[in-house]
Amino acid sequence: MDHRALIDRLEAFGHALPGVVACVTAEDARWKPPHGAWSILEIVCHLEEEERRDFRLRLFQTLRDASQPWAPNDPEAWAREGRYHARDLRAMVRAFVAERAESVTQLRLITAGRPVDWTIAYQHPKVGPVYAGELLASWAAHDALHLRQIAKRMFELAGRDAPGFSTRYAGEWGP
Repeated sequence: MDHRALIDRLEAFGHALPGVVACVTAEDARWKPPHGAWSILEIVCHLEEEERRDFRLRLFQTLRDASQPWAPNDPEAWAREGRYHARDLRAMVRAFVAERAESVTQLRLITAGRPVDWTIAYQHPKVGPVYAGELLASWAAHDALHLRQIAKRMFELAGRDAPGFSTRYAGEWGP
């Protein structure tokens, strides 16, 4: 496993996200498509919350003591209870960037100078073994999934802002 590449990817996304959403207005950040998916603001809030309450916490807990139960994880409830839609996009981007920098620092500390056993697994009650290496890889993949989701909102915003016209010349939004 190339943990350095994954950590580098996590670090790069922390630097990239502010640029990705730099052109998004506060109004557009809160816009939700008719199909009910999350707004760009909700996606960014989710990224920040997952950084603190999911990936970093679970990975380090698994490496420290895989026998300890994980804290419950309910992103939909976090979004409702945390009133994501009422937050400020720029503030949430800054919060995510700070949390991601902390994660990268901690990851570099635990991987410096000693080998990490990425095959340590937490026995998840529903999905079975979840390996430390799987958590690290999934963390980086999670960024990519939400980057795609943000891009899709931006694609949908272009269509919203051109009523009566099509975005077909740009190409179809495919898989």
